[in-house]
Amino acid sequence: VQLQASGGGLVQAGGSLRLSCTTPGSIPTTATVGWFRQAPGKEHNFVAAINWYSGISYYADSVKGRFTISRDNAANTVYLEMDSLKPEDTAVYFCAARRTAPQTMSRLPYGAMPYRGKGTQVTVSS
Repeated sequence: VQLQASGGGLVQAGGSLRLSCTTPGSIPTTATVGWFRQAPGKEHNFVAAINWYSGISYYADSVKGRFTISRDNAANTVYLEMDSLKPEDTAVYFCAARRTAPQTMSRLPYGAMPYRGKGTQVTVSS
C-alpha cells in the first residue's frame, strides 16, 4: 500500500512549509500515520505521528513546538505544518502508517512500517 507525500521544497531558515500525506482508504481506521525524515547519509528518524481515530499526536523533541501534525479524515490526508525551519531540518520526508500508538511509533524503525511511500525533499537554506 502506497502513501503519497507531497509539499516539499526549498525555503530559507525561519520559513514554513506544509507537507501532505494522502493515504489509501484501505489503511485501518485505528492506524497511526507518522512522518519520518532521512538526511543524506543518515538513517530514517521519527518526526511526528497522529492516530487516525483518536487524534492523539506525538513529536520528536527536535521538532516539538515548531511542527504540528493534523489529519483530515474525510480527505484521507495527514498534514505536517513546519514552522521556524532550520537547516538541520533538511531531509527527505516520508510518511508511513502502522496499527500502533503514536508514542510507540516513535520507538520503531521506519522499516517496521507496513504502509509506506515515496518521500518529498525539504531543503532549508541558511
